[in-house]
Amino acid sequence: MASEPVNVNAFQELARQVLPKMYYDFYTGGAEDQFTLKENVEAFRRITLRPRVLVDVSRIDMSTTVLGYKISAPIMIAPTSMHQLAHPEGEVATARAAAASDTIMILSYGSTCTVEEVASSCNAVRFFQLYIYKRRDISAQIVQRAEKNGYKAVVLTVDVPRPGKREADIKNKMVSPQLKNFEGLISTALDSDEGSSFEAFIRASFDDSLCWEDVIGWLKSITTLPIIIKGILTHEDARKAVEVGVAGIVVSNHGARQLDYTPATISVLEEVVYAVGGKVPVLFDGGIRRGTDVFKALALGAQAVLVGRPVIYGLAANGEDGVRKVIKMLKDEFELTMALSGCPSLKDITRSHVRTESDRLPSML
Repeated sequence: MASEPVNVNAFQELARQVLPKMYYDFYTGGAEDQFTLKENVEAFRRITLRPRVLVDVSRIDMSTTVLGYKISAPIMIAPTSMHQLAHPEGEVATARAAAASDTIMILSYGSTCTVEEVASSCNAVRFFQLYIYKRRDISAQIVQRAEKNGYKAVVLTVDVPRPGKREADIKNKMVSPQLKNFEGLISTALDSDEGSSFEAFIRASFDDSLCWEDVIGWLKSITTLPIIIKGILTHEDARKAVEVGVAGIVVSNHGARQLDYTPATISVLEEVVYAVGGKVPVLFDGGIRRGTDVFKALALGAQAVLVGRPVIYGLAANGEDGVRKVIKMLKDEFELTMALSGCPSLKDITRSHVRTESDRLPSML
C-alpha cells in the first residue's frame, strides 16, 4: 500500500496516476516553453527567511479577513475550471472542502457544476470568477445568477483576450465538455481541426476588445457586488485598477497558462503592493506549494494567497477529503513557519522576515 502524502507536492503524482493523460496535461500544463510555469515555483526557492527567536509563539493566530469576510488562514481556493474532469462530484466537493476548511472558494466561470448547485451544497462565503463574453447578455446573466445565489464578490479575470498557446492541449486535442452554467445560452463544445476545442471556444466567445474605460463601468452597472480584478503584473496596471474603482487586485499570470516568459508572480508582488499603497487588498496567485510560500507572499505584502493546481490534485486523488488534506497541509506548514519565524499573528509577518535576490545585506554586517 502506498504511503500517505506528507506534503502537497505528493498529490500531483497521485493525480497523475488516476487521471486520463489528456486531463492531467490540461491541469498541469502551461503556455509554450513553460518557462513561467517553472519559474512560478522556482522563484519561491530564491527567497530565504529571516526568523526571529525568543518570541512567545505558544499561541498562533492565522485568521484574517478578505473584503470583510473572516477566514481561518490566508489561504483561499483559486478559480480553476472543469473539476468534474478530476472527480465526479466536481466543484461541489471542492466547495464543501472549502467550507470545512473555513476559507473562501472562488468558483470558476468554467465550472462543471452550476452556480446554483455549488451555492446549495454548503453554507459558506464564496466568490465568482468571470470573463466577459462578446455577448454581454451571457456575462450579465451569470453574474446576476451568482449574486442571487449569495456569492459575495466578482473576480474579473483580465489576462485572456485570447487563449495562450497550450501545446499539450493542442497535441491531445483537448475536448471541452458542455459547461452547465451556459446550457441554453452558448455551446462550449466546439469542434476544432487545429487541436484544443477549449481554446477554440475561448477564441470564438471571449471579448478581446475590452478596455479599462469600458469593462469596469459596465460591470458595476449590472451588479452591486464588489469587483476584484485578477491578472495584474505591473505597477502601471495596478494603479489603473485602483483608479477605476476595483475592490481588490489579484497578482496573477494565470498559472503560466497565457503569456510565457512573464515573470513569476512572487517576483512582481512587491511592485504591485507598492503601487496600490494600501488602497485595496492585494491577493496573490501562482506557485504556492508550501506553507513557507504563503509566509513569503504575506511578507511581501499579500493579504492572502490563492491555491489552484494543488486543489485539483487533491480532488483527483480523493475527492472532497483530498482537497481538505491539501488545505490542511498548507495551513499546518504555514502555522509552523510562523512559529519558527517568531510571528504569533499575521501582523507580525513583515518585509524584514524575508530576503529576496534584489536585497542587499545590511550595512552593519
